[in-house]
Amino acid sequence: MLERNKEVNVAIIQETPVFMNLEASVEKACALTRKAAGDAARVVVFPETWLPGYPVWIDSAPKAALWGNKAARMLYRRLVENALEIPGERFGALAAAASESKVYMVMGAHELVGSTLYNTMLFISPDGNYKIHRKLTPTYTERLLWGMGDGSTLASVDADFGVLGGLICWEHWLPLARAAMHARKEAVHVAQWPWVRDLHLVASRHYAFEGQCFVLAAGTVLAVGDVLEGYDSLADTMPECREMLSSMGNPEDLLQRGGSSVIAPDSTCLVEPLFDARRIVYATLDLDFVTEGHLLMDSDGHYSRPDVFTLTVNMTPMRGVMFEP
Repeated sequence: MLERNKEVNVAIIQETPVFMNLEASVEKACALTRKAAGDAARVVVFPETWLPGYPVWIDSAPKAALWGNKAARMLYRRLVENALEIPGERFGALAAAASESKVYMVMGAHELVGSTLYNTMLFISPDGNYKIHRKLTPTYTERLLWGMGDGSTLASVDADFGVLGGLICWEHWLPLARAAMHARKEAVHVAQWPWVRDLHLVASRHYAFEGQCFVLAAGTVLAVGDVLEGYDSLADTMPECREMLSSMGNPEDLLQRGGSSVIAPDSTCLVEPLFDARRIVYATLDLDFVTEGHLLMDSDGHYSRPDVFTLTVNMTPMRGVMFEP
């Protein structure tokens, strides 16, 4: 049996990205990663689509979902222009920061593949290797922006402390997605959210007990003023876009409140949710708790009934057009 580290130090980055500005947000992410590593973190986690920010206008700006809205089209174009490409120059900077800092980085990003945006969780290991997970089911207004991931990216990383995995936002309400990830035997699970409101904390705590793993629930703090400041940092800003973003409220109004938390396998909060504060959340995880918890629950072992229930996961990449020789 592979010898595992018994403890691991983790960090959740509850900081604000430079909204809509990929280059500046990547620079900030690298600096925050180095800061967390300097404080002895071995796993550094960012929230959902932190690069370059969750598209808050789809929920908070009036008229954002109207067919043909000029400002919405322009904002989508700017988002595409500031989406992460893997591999690519900005991805290379993130990989270098993870490698130099000797950490496992888990980043949430808008990923551009061809001409479609995906909500992507990026796992970068200290040796520079990486895996991705694309959100299987964008939720509600998110379907205006993102394509659907497939089973080929139900990723996990075999780290020196155990298996590191994750799901994005309302994927935690997909029972079969949870079952698939529990079968990976996660020791540490990353739950990425825009921010961790009460319902999201319920899902994260449930996942921790059902999977008998530690859950790092990661959320962002973002005010309307942060959105405007980030947008204004871009070249060639457009008044129609700024007007739509300004319609979300006053500059001091919080659109995302953070709420990041570290949850133990027994569902208790090892670190209580932190709201309305921009900072790094740290914790040390005692991985013996994962082993002990399996006395009560192993949803892919003694607490399963494969004679009654089975799940088949299609891990073939889905392509609309296949060119055969």
